[in-house]
Amino acid sequence: MHYKNNYYLSKRRNKKKKSTASKLILTALACTFFAISSYAFFSTTTPSVENNNLPLSIADIPSALDTPEKSVTTNIPVAKIKAHSLQSLSTIWQKHEIKSGESLSLIFSKNGLNRSDLHKIIHANDIGSQFAAITPGKTLLIGQNISGNLSHLVYQINLSKELKATRLDDGNFKVELIIKEIETHIASASGTIESSLFWAGKEAGLSDKLVMQLANIFAWDIDFALNLRAGDQFSLLYEKHFIDGKFLNTGEILAAEFINDGHSIKAVRYQDPAGKISYYTPTGESMRKAFLRTPIDFARISSHFNLRRKHPVLNKIRAHKGVDYAARTGTPIKSTGDGKIIFRGKKGGYGNVVIIKHGQRYSTLYAHLSKFKRGQRTGTRLNQGDIIGYVGKSGLATGPHLHYEFRVNGVHRNPLTVKLPNATPIKKKYIADFIEKASLLFVQLAEISPSQLATTQL
Repeated sequence: MHYKNNYYLSKRRNKKKKSTASKLILTALACTFFAISSYAFFSTTTPSVENNNLPLSIADIPSALDTPEKSVTTNIPVAKIKAHSLQSLSTIWQKHEIKSGESLSLIFSKNGLNRSDLHKIIHANDIGSQFAAITPGKTLLIGQNISGNLSHLVYQINLSKELKATRLDDGNFKVELIIKEIETHIASASGTIESSLFWAGKEAGLSDKLVMQLANIFAWDIDFALNLRAGDQFSLLYEKHFIDGKFLNTGEILAAEFINDGHSIKAVRYQDPAGKISYYTPTGESMRKAFLRTPIDFARISSHFNLRRKHPVLNKIRAHKGVDYAARTGTPIKSTGDGKIIFRGKKGGYGNVVIIKHGQRYSTLYAHLSKFKRGQRTGTRLNQGDIIGYVGKSGLATGPHLHYEFRVNGVHRNPLTVKLPNATPIKKKYIADFIEKASLLFVQLAEISPSQLATTQL
């Protein structure tokens, strides 16, 4: 009996030991499972790491693209996955500066690219053919994948436009014209003439284009070769264009004032509802006259209109019925008004001559040309400012210059002092619209304008 009790007790103890060990193992497993679950739970909800900013690795991309719903566990949004591709992340870019005489076909050959890809790009759509019109000095960006095949081709037309070809999954190409948005700001500048308009413009921060535009606006009222004075002043409002916050170029002059010899002349740019664009005075009169004052930009007057001048070659008194402008051989000569060429050829001591008829009353003559503008002949109709020839010293001339004559009803008049007829003013039905828009610009111009120094308002 005692034996049996001892055996029974020993068995009970062994069972208790096994039961206790099992409980310990189960407890340990439960704790481990809880710890792993807690780590997984808290690691996926921890906001301290911005996974949206982390790039996909090459190994991650195929699975991510195949199962975008897994973005929750990988912390990569679906939109982020769609924005990437294995092709774009593995593209090797090469920059090619287009040289003179290079065609796209030649560039493909030089870079070992497949000519069939060129054919696919050119014929992808109506835009693709524009790749054939590449010009020297511009840039091509060539993108190739790991296999060396063309994946992208980008042609930078200018800072705001580019042609882009992208290889699709089927091997063809998508071609698109990308136009970047241009932001336009209004800028201002002012300056004082000391030696020349160009130097004053440069000191005011103006480009050559803006200086020429400023001169052209006032060309009907100011002879910049003869009438410019030290101390003359100018101010202007103009456009500045930006792309992505970076300066692109300057645009049009919107309003300007020029003070010449104490006289203020103001001009404003206006586009009427019909689409006509021109510059006008504050009252709506056209700045444009029927004739330009001078046929050459910024030339020096070497001889004035003088009916009793002594001829420098013939050495005798002979009336000088025009104005001579000294300039380098080859300087362009402009027609001072709209008209038709009625003579083009040699004419005695005048050398090479062009005579233009402007309506019924007016005609102009241009002499001593070195050569004529190609493509023109007697009967050709011209617009004001069209190039008709180039400065030379043909005929009786001691040096390169232009002899310019202005005639009214066949009578020679001094080109520098003759009163020029005005062009058409703004139509009456647009005056109210003009005044509303122009007044805003003139208010801004007044803030930088030196007009308080002017003695007379014109």
